[in-house]
Amino acid sequence: MALLRTSEIKDMNAEERVKKLRELRDELMHERGTAAMGGAPTNPGRIRALRTNIARIETIQKEEEKH
Repeated sequence: MALLRTSEIKDMNAEERVKKLRELRDELMHERGTAAMGGAPTNPGRIRALRTNIARIETIQKEEEKH
């Protein structure tokens, strides 16, 4: 899971951002569920990367709502 660049997010239209946000949240929920059940995460930095990507998308959405 690579971090999304700000420019990549800004190039997406609103529908694509909502779809990507939904995918990331589902993936994060799955990863957290695996960790909660005691399973070792396949990639320990994955949860942090997912949270960062979600925050970036939400921030850009809020910025564009203001304009």
